[in-house]
Amino acid sequence: MPTLKIGRRTVANLPAVEHTTLFYDSDLKGFGIRVMPSGVRSYIISYRVAPGGRKAPTRRMSLGRVELVTPEKAREKARDLLARARLGEDPAADRAEARKAATVTELLPRYNAETGAGRRESTRKLYEMYWRVHILPAIGSKRARHVTYSDVAGLHQKIGQKSPPTANRVLVALACFFDWARRIGERPAGENPARDIEKFQEEPRERFLTSEELGRLGAAIHEAETIGLPWEPDPNKKVKHCQKNHRTKIDSLSAAALRLILFSGARHREILHAKRAELDRQRGFLNLARSKTGKKTIVLNALALAVIDTIPDTGPYLFPGTEKPQCSKKDKWEPKPRTSLKRAWTAIRKRAGLEDVRIHDLRHTFASVGVAENLGLPVVGKLLGHANLVSTARYAHLEADPARRASNAIGQSIANALNSGVAA
Repeated sequence: MPTLKIGRRTVANLPAVEHTTLFYDSDLKGFGIRVMPSGVRSYIISYRVAPGGRKAPTRRMSLGRVELVTPEKAREKARDLLARARLGEDPAADRAEARKAATVTELLPRYNAETGAGRRESTRKLYEMYWRVHILPAIGSKRARHVTYSDVAGLHQKIGQKSPPTANRVLVALACFFDWARRIGERPAGENPARDIEKFQEEPRERFLTSEELGRLGAAIHEAETIGLPWEPDPNKKVKHCQKNHRTKIDSLSAAALRLILFSGARHREILHAKRAELDRQRGFLNLARSKTGKKTIVLNALALAVIDTIPDTGPYLFPGTEKPQCSKKDKWEPKPRTSLKRAWTAIRKRAGLEDVRIHDLRHTFASVGVAENLGLPVVGKLLGHANLVSTARYAHLEADPARRASNAIGQSIANALNSGVAA
C-alpha cells in the first residue's frame, strides 16, 4: 500500500487512479485516504477488532470526504477512533448500530403505550399538545440517542420566551421520555439530556374573591339562571341583526355546578365528572374513585348538599353531558359527563366584572375563606384533597380544627356572600 504524509498539500496533489486505491499515512498507522476512479476521495481508518490480533477481520470506516473535512480534523478523529479500537471497541459497528437507532418520533407511540396507562384524559390531551406543537417539530427527526443537552436547553429557552410554565412542563415531559428511553436501551446508561436544566421561575397565580366580589358573582349567577344576562354583540364579529333587550339564560345545572365548586372547594372537573353512585348523601361525602391525586373523598357541607338536592336524577352522572347521542340502533349509547362550563362561566364572570377570574380560582377562594375563619391549615388541606401540607402552605399556617366544622363554616360564609349579591 502506498504511504504518504497526509496534509493539505498531499491531499490537493493526490493522483487520479484507474481502480480504488488506499493511501495510508506515514505517521498514524491505520489512517488513510481512499481514492476512487470516479474522483471521490475520502478519509478512512483501517483496524482489527481486539482481541484477535492478525486473525481478526479488518474493518474500514469512512470519516468523510476530503472536500468537507480538513486533514487536521480527520487525523484527530482517526486517532480517537483507532485508540478505541485498540481498547476492544468496534467504531464501525457502533456507527451502524447508531444508524439503526429509532428517532424520537418513532419511539413516541411505544412510549405512550407503555407509560400512558392511568393518565387522565385531560392530562393525555395536554401532553399530546406538548409533543405535537413543541417537541416533535424541534427534535422529532433526531435519533433519541443523539439528542443533546443543548438541543433540549435550546427548546426550553425558545418556549420560555412566550410561556415559562409551558417550557417547564415540556422539560418534565422530555425528562420522563429519556428516562424511559434509557431503560429500553435507546439512550446510554446514566444519560438524560433533559436533566439538570434549570427551570424558569414561575409566579404562582392565586386569585381570591373578596366578599364584595362573591356578592357580585352570586347576583350574576342568579340573574343568568332566572331572567338571563343581557346579550351584547362581540365587537370583533359582524352582527347583521341585533335584537333589543335580548337575554341569554344559562341552564340550572351550570349554575348548580358553579355553586357546588364554591361550596366544596373541589376542582371543577371533579364536580363535572362526579357520579351519583359516588355520593354518600347520609354521611355527606362524595367518594371519587378517580381524581388528580387518585381516590378522593370530598366533604360536603350542608350548603353543598342542598345544591345537590336540586339536581334532577337523569343518569349516572350528577352533571350529564349535553351532547346528543351519535350512534346507530345497533350501538349502545354510553352516557357521558359534562365536559366544560366555559360558555356559562365566561358570560357570568363578565357580567360580574370578574373577567380575570378562572373557575379554578373558586377553589382558591374556598381555601382563603377557610384561612380567614381560622380553621387550621391541616384541615383546609384535607378539605382540598392535598396530598401534603406543602401544597396548602401557600395559604397560611393555622391551628387544626375538625373537618366538618371547617367545611360548614366555609360553605356558610360563601352562601352569605352569594345571597347578599342576589338580594341586592
